[in-house]
Amino acid sequence: MTTSPPNPIQQLASEISALQSKIGQLQEGVRLKTARDAVEDLQTKVNGMAQRLAGLRQRGYVFEKELEPQAADFVKQWQGLYPSIQQQVNVQAAQLQAALRPLETQMTQLGGLRNNPMAARPLVASLKAAVATLEGQVSAAERTIAGMYDRFSNEVSKADRHLSDIEQLLADLAEASFPLLPTEAGIASVKAVWCKMGKEQKDDPEGVLFLTDQRLIFEQKEKVTTKKVLFVATEKQKVQALQWEVPVALVDRVQTSKQGLMKNEDHIEVRFVSGAPREVVHLHIWESCDQWQALIQRAKAKEFDKDRAIAIDQSEVDKVKAAPSQCPSCGANLNQVILRGQDTLKCEYCGYVIRL
Repeated sequence: MTTSPPNPIQQLASEISALQSKIGQLQEGVRLKTARDAVEDLQTKVNGMAQRLAGLRQRGYVFEKELEPQAADFVKQWQGLYPSIQQQVNVQAAQLQAALRPLETQMTQLGGLRNNPMAARPLVASLKAAVATLEGQVSAAERTIAGMYDRFSNEVSKADRHLSDIEQLLADLAEASFPLLPTEAGIASVKAVWCKMGKEQKDDPEGVLFLTDQRLIFEQKEKVTTKKVLFVATEKQKVQALQWEVPVALVDRVQTSKQGLMKNEDHIEVRFVSGAPREVVHLHIWESCDQWQALIQRAKAKEFDKDRAIAIDQSEVDKVKAAPSQCPSCGANLNQVILRGQDTLKCEYCGYVIRL
């Protein structure tokens, strides 16, 4: 079966339609809407960062006292950058809009030639070339404008992502099945699987790994299949429960590894000192294993205490310092790690409960 050659008038109509579509896109492009929106979004992030940070403080994030000065510095830097950026946007947009007007006029002329393919052909070729040139000029203008603040934008975006991580931490803590101790504060949280046997298995508990300035905590938080029909899950039940907690003071070392077929899974193995509630835990986490290794090591070294924006209640510190080193009932040495906010201490030999 042979196909008939395209009708010249139909082919011209198709080309005119395509050009009209591109001209319509250019009418928005020459106003540099994309660039203006990017500048406006950045300005909103910068101007809203201080208030966003204040909200995080109210919700319990007490670390990184340098965040407030950083937010203020962003505002100062932006005040210096914005006028020249805005001026450049306006100048470039005016030039591009002027360059578009002749093309709009030619499109009107082309519309009058839609039934005369021979006469229209040179104008179609000319318009295609001019449209392509103007599209390139729009892209170049957007790159020029972005280049005026790209380094600053990268710094703001990095800070913005960090605040989002803190917001996720506070949301996870708000939903947690366990309370924090008085003066205990969250540092980070991450989606994780606790690999009970050291290698990840299908039924290993999935949940959230928390790091605070005092503890490393894993909470199972997932939907577990309770009924299957022909190997297909038909009923599921949400399970949320604290699985284990260990004082960060008892961390011995943290090892990292990349696993999975593509070596794109982040794993950490945390070994604890003798006498800790656990000898070792292995976790598959959904963030950089190297980053979490550094966080745990900093928490163990109490580095976060030096960077608090909100001071620790001194009475809780004094309570830990005043805790007895021997059981008043049996005289045994008390070798347990005492956490700030802990109200009681139980002798592991005689079971006597000591009020702190």
